[in-house]
Amino acid sequence: MKTEKIITPFNGYVAIVILLITGILMVFGLTSSHDLLWLALLPIFILLMKGMIVISPNSSKVLLLFGDYKGSVKQNGLFWINPFYNRTTLSLRARNFESEKIKVNDKMGNPILISVILVWRVRDTFKSTFEVDNYENFIRIQTDSAVRKLAGSFPYDHFEDERATITLSTNFDDVNKALEKEVTERLDIAGIEVIESRIGYLAYAPEIAHSMLRRQQASAVVAARHKIVEGAVGMVESALKLLADKEIIEFDQDRKAAMISNLMVVLCGDSETKPVINTGTLNQ
Repeated sequence: MKTEKIITPFNGYVAIVILLITGILMVFGLTSSHDLLWLALLPIFILLMKGMIVISPNSSKVLLLFGDYKGSVKQNGLFWINPFYNRTTLSLRARNFESEKIKVNDKMGNPILISVILVWRVRDTFKSTFEVDNYENFIRIQTDSAVRKLAGSFPYDHFEDERATITLSTNFDDVNKALEKEVTERLDIAGIEVIESRIGYLAYAPEIAHSMLRRQQASAVVAARHKIVEGAVGMVESALKLLADKEIIEFDQDRKAAMISNLMVVLCGDSETKPVINTGTLNQ
């Protein structure tokens, strides 16, 4: 399999000097009635003109001679090449590609919407021109394929798989590295260099988004309740110990249980507590 071959073409400014001299001689031949002179120089003038090329920064020319690959020019400036070369211009600039949001299944089978942002550029002009039919379309298709494979390799979050070490919604660096590796391997055949690849959009599909949101909210409420109860137990324990240490009041087991119950209700309740004034004794 052929690979890219970089060639250095003839200096274009020297070719311009030769072109000017040829033009002057042609004018001289016309004005002095030397028909054979300007007729002989005319093909040379045309070939010199046809061989001139200008290459802008971060651009390249792929050169073919009757279907045979001769090389690529990546230098920028004015040059002269074989006028019979067929030239294909390729941009070497970095470009962005954002895929459409596609619906795929994660590792647990849940439908999700995902898109990817890809920063890429042409590295090998031979592969980009001759190894694939249309390298830009090839990039789109292979990127979508890589995203589908990535989404099926990891769960969306830890709610679905608590033992998972990497999830799509939390381990962004690890997921992006896996995506970049997958895309790089797929685009290597087209001579494309992947500069950066990352997830641009990630969400549950609309048909399950509401249920997943309620599940996450319920999990958050349970976690918050657990924290509240844990704190309330510590406060009750501290209150009973403080009362006992200062010998303010002595509690038997029934009174201690009643006080703990009341304190837990006050500390863990959702609504504001409404105090009840006891006008009798503590025993009532």
